[in-house]
Amino acid sequence: MTAVDDRPQAEIGSPRLRKEDQRLVTGRTRWTDNLQLPGMQHLAMVRSPFAHARITGLDTAAAKSAPGVMAVLTGADVKDLQGSMACAWPITEDQKAPAHPAIAVDRVSFAGEIVAVVVARTAAAARDAAELVDVDYEELPAALDLKRAAADEVLAHPDLGTNKSAFWQYDSADAGTGGAVDEAIDKARTDGIVIEREYRQQRLIPAFMEPRSVVCDPTGEQLTIWSATQVPHFVRIFTALVLGIPESKIRVIAPDVGGGFGGKLQHTPEEVVTVLAARHTGKPCKYTETRSESLVSAHHGRHQWQRLTLAATKDGTVTGLKVDLLADMGAYLGLVTSGIPILGAFMFNAIYKFPSYQFNCTNVFTNKTWTDAYRGAGRPEATFAIERLMDELAVEVGVDPLEIREKNWIRHEEFPFTTVAGMTYDSGNYEAATARAKELFGYDALRREQQERRDRQDPVQLGIGVSTFTEMCGLAPSRVLGALRYAAGGWEHASIRMLPTGKVEVVTGTSPHGQGHETVWSQIIADRLGVPFEDVEVLHGDTQIANRGLDTYGSRSLVVGGQALVLAADKVIEKGRPVAAHLLEASVADIEFADGRFSVKGTDKGKSMAEVVWEAFTCHDLPDGIEPTLDSDATYDPVDFSFPHGTHLCAAEVDTETGEVKLRSYVSVDDVGVIMNPMIVAGQLHGGIVQGIAQALWEEAVYDEHGTLVSGSFVDYTLPTAADTISFVNDHTVSPSTTNDLGAKGVGEAGAIASTPAVVNAIVDALRPWGVRDVRMPCTPERVWRAIRSAGAREAEPTTDSAQPHFDAGAPNQDEPGSGATEQNGEVQ
Repeated sequence: MTAVDDRPQAEIGSPRLRKEDQRLVTGRTRWTDNLQLPGMQHLAMVRSPFAHARITGLDTAAAKSAPGVMAVLTGADVKDLQGSMACAWPITEDQKAPAHPAIAVDRVSFAGEIVAVVVARTAAAARDAAELVDVDYEELPAALDLKRAAADEVLAHPDLGTNKSAFWQYDSADAGTGGAVDEAIDKARTDGIVIEREYRQQRLIPAFMEPRSVVCDPTGEQLTIWSATQVPHFVRIFTALVLGIPESKIRVIAPDVGGGFGGKLQHTPEEVVTVLAARHTGKPCKYTETRSESLVSAHHGRHQWQRLTLAATKDGTVTGLKVDLLADMGAYLGLVTSGIPILGAFMFNAIYKFPSYQFNCTNVFTNKTWTDAYRGAGRPEATFAIERLMDELAVEVGVDPLEIREKNWIRHEEFPFTTVAGMTYDSGNYEAATARAKELFGYDALRREQQERRDRQDPVQLGIGVSTFTEMCGLAPSRVLGALRYAAGGWEHASIRMLPTGKVEVVTGTSPHGQGHETVWSQIIADRLGVPFEDVEVLHGDTQIANRGLDTYGSRSLVVGGQALVLAADKVIEKGRPVAAHLLEASVADIEFADGRFSVKGTDKGKSMAEVVWEAFTCHDLPDGIEPTLDSDATYDPVDFSFPHGTHLCAAEVDTETGEVKLRSYVSVDDVGVIMNPMIVAGQLHGGIVQGIAQALWEEAVYDEHGTLVSGSFVDYTLPTAADTISFVNDHTVSPSTTNDLGAKGVGEAGAIASTPAVVNAIVDALRPWGVRDVRMPCTPERVWRAIRSAGAREAEPTTDSAQPHFDAGAPNQDEPGSGATEQNGEVQ
């Protein structure tokens, strides 16, 4: 007779359908723009059409007299009230930053900056009246080209005297984590290999599904703000700091939020303006941006020039890496603008055992929309550069790209491993992930096909791209963030309420906007406390309910917020032991807990969690000194980051006659530690991979020579659709994290970090016979075609690594406004 296992099935690891989706797909959710309050007014922003100009006149009379208009506010009207938008990450003591008023007072610094706001009874009336605001501008020279801005040819903010906001350096020799990189490079020039390249990260727009929206109700005891934000706790804190309102008088609610990708990790001028308008009129006010407004005024991401120098021995063993960045801040510093490129400082070394390393970053102001966090935030930029560079090293040595990586990566038996950048990677197995990816991809067969196509000079060439990546997730611990001059901590908070009827309420300080926290948090609690998945309710996104928290970004929610939840659950169990012991007439030391049941060791006597909770609630017969509740909370500050990794392989077909690129196959094997919900992980990876592919092939925020965003709609900012992509093959290896009880690592940004270099490496690999060694992103058919023709004009001469690329402030390139195109070294500039 076979024994029947009647224990409940584990929730962790189960591909549970998301709790959130029922209301989302049936339209029963509440977006911020759905909110309707009695007497609510609507806002329309008047925005500058100029990138840099002085405001010489502003006439609001016609707008004020328009039908339905309650008020028109200008920067001058609120000059003494609006304060200056805050930067939470001043990376150096001497960082330069201009004042950033929510409404410009006398000068605008990017096209799209707010110069006035109309308050009206309907959104249509507000928009119509906004057209009647008459603004006179004196246009000023604008700093648009990043390299020229770094040379201070034109000043974005003349009062600062320079466009350079800050210079930040990490040097392994100074930090004691490695040797002197210049010595390694000098030695390699004599008896080794030196690879020098310059790469460009184009500007991107987060392009979240739901445009930003904010509602402010000033009529109660508290100021209540609803905002489509990733960071309700931050919005509360910075609204208090910027406007001088007591924090206790502010409540912020993030209802259902339709995506963010870092683009809603911000305290925005629009939020401040809505609060100012509500307080001015004494009525609830709503602002919802149009898609065009979102593209021009919500913060952008990326945009860097990266100069890299890699030193290696003749057999390809890396000996040093030097990185020099120019990072575009745009016109202002947002919450974490200045720190975004610094996050990459710890990841350029990636999975490789560099013995020496130096990172230099200059943050530069331009008269464009400011940049800030975008999915991956500094890590994709770093991964792209080093993965492109490792391919170049493989070509120089004459070996397969995977072979050069294996020669230099950290072996699984070497974990935990402290890197040259000072990070301690807790666990990983790059060999296993790569072996599995090769198997699924059919790597060797594709290499054979590639050679056959080259031999017959097929006009459609096959390229194979490799990306073996790691990233740091969690943005913690707090003391490290403090050392980096970040204003906030890295902790997270969770509370568990054990209700008398046996149900459970979980209150989390994380603030989801598509990640599936309600589902996964329920799975964790169901397993930890032995309660049904359906009996767990997750509350979030309201600072009145979840009064402590640091929100959602940087793949931190599970590894930080999930661990806080585990600690709170363990406290519930510990508080239940003495109650159970009393009910079972046993010693507390003899009480065990498993599968939702307290029992006496060695017996079948026990009580369910629900019975113990009820007994605590009634408090009819509790021993003295026992608190009549099992409710518990916990705050967790991580001991380190988490470090997921993976191997992504891409096969791309490149038409050498037209420049068209078609993806043929894509395989990813990711190690994100212990997986809580495979379906949600697959969704995160699929979305991230598509975003990374989109950077490689399609997306770019383009400005003209006047500083006008010409990719200001989805006609010109080319987001991919399902028709543009292919099916992916995803698999996993598991190296549990040792820094949290769940064994989990972050996953939200992994796909976006790994996929971009995999695709570009595939394109360049296809074109190696033509002498092409780089194509600037996005790799449009025109750019690919130009790269081929440029190399062909040089008769496909072998490329060399002797030329030293440099940041030439005067060098024109087609990637910057008002510049011509140049072609050199097999690269389209």
